[in-house]
Amino acid sequence: MISQNSYFDNNVKSLGYTSATGKSTLGVMEPGEYEFSTSLHETMTVVEGEMTVKLPNVSEWVTYKAGEAYEIDANESFLVKVNTQTAYLCQYK
Repeated sequence: MISQNSYFDNNVKSLGYTSATGKSTLGVMEPGEYEFSTSLHETMTVVEGEMTVKLPNVSEWVTYKAGEAYEIDANESFLVKVNTQTAYLCQYK
């Protein structure tokens, strides 16, 4: 079953699904700044656009472009900035 998710006053929308590799969401973010929290380990891959990210326990912001990925452990929070609509794939473990 495909689930629909909407966050931050509809500025972040995603579709959730389960594949052979596990649970994932495929979504789009409007320009803005967001704080996300995790309940599972996440691998976030930028599909289109770019996102600037401040991961937990890291002082610098890092920009990830299309085709690049980063990981966040379970039970953490992280900050994201996007300047243009940005598509992503988030895989959970």
